[in-house]
Amino acid sequence: MKLDSGLMGKLADAPASAAKLEAAGYDGAITAEMAHDPFFPLLLAAQSTTQIELVTSIAVAFSRTPMLLANIGHDLNSLSKGRFVMGLGSQIQPHITKRFSMPWSDPAKRMREFILAMRAIWSCWYEGEPLNFRGDYYTHSLMTPMFTPTDNTYGAPRVILAAVGPLMTQVAGEVADGVILHAFTTEKYLREVTLPALEKGLTASGRSRENFEISYPGFVVTGRTEEEFNATKAAVCKQIAFYGSTPAYKPVLAVHGWGDLQLELNRLSKVGQWDAMGALITDEILDQFALVGETDVAVDLFKQRFGDVVDRTTANFAAKDANHQQEIMQKLKAR
Repeated sequence: MKLDSGLMGKLADAPASAAKLEAAGYDGAITAEMAHDPFFPLLLAAQSTTQIELVTSIAVAFSRTPMLLANIGHDLNSLSKGRFVMGLGSQIQPHITKRFSMPWSDPAKRMREFILAMRAIWSCWYEGEPLNFRGDYYTHSLMTPMFTPTDNTYGAPRVILAAVGPLMTQVAGEVADGVILHAFTTEKYLREVTLPALEKGLTASGRSRENFEISYPGFVVTGRTEEEFNATKAAVCKQIAFYGSTPAYKPVLAVHGWGDLQLELNRLSKVGQWDAMGALITDEILDQFALVGETDVAVDLFKQRFGDVVDRTTANFAAKDANHQQEIMQKLKAR
């Protein structure tokens, strides 16, 4: 199993932070599109590292065009000598239309076409294929030598796709190189909904699970003291409640027979009752969504639930010290 850690903080700190993660033995340094651009830190990190993978988890696809991301993906993969992994996500409609002022429709179909359009552009650049991609949402039919990259030794980056529902998950299996599962995923939902959808997509593309990566962050409730444990538990319950209030995530709760809870969480979210929402997450619910217990117990739980399925994770198990962190990493990496 690959272990990733976040490349957060100030942009100027990215080179040193990435080098530190690489020295600690992490397999990937990840960025997220939140308050800052997800690509700039990886540009700097590529110059201060030699082995660690550089991953966006995630960059918002629908705020950009396939050509724009094809260019960015090429440049980062070339600079890092093949270590860039483009993690994409759709975001939700209000963010796309109100924050980014971009079109929104049929997210799963649009995402499938988006990734196929990028791959068509890369095929033009690296294999000399004529660029003639014409879809329902994107059209790319013009490419001249002046706009064709020549530093193509490392080719295209791998593309991994964030997915929760079965339609987007199937798209990941069909056109991506991996899937990023949401933390708001239980083992039951993973095995009963996610894996069958992935298999359907892989079958459609004539591929096998062997070269396809499943990334899962996971919620962890642990702590070095009782006070820290309780604080973490309360924070995770609020986070689970926040995600649970989103209508798109109702199917995850419904698998466990908790579909009505989503309606109540959604109602409370609209009036800003965040503490009340967290209080609705019982220990039974928490145990399904999170790894709960002392650090080593939580690590063992992760391996029991996901060790045969998950290929990489960003789960944070609150190690006691640097030596304990290394023990945790070794345990997780061992199959």
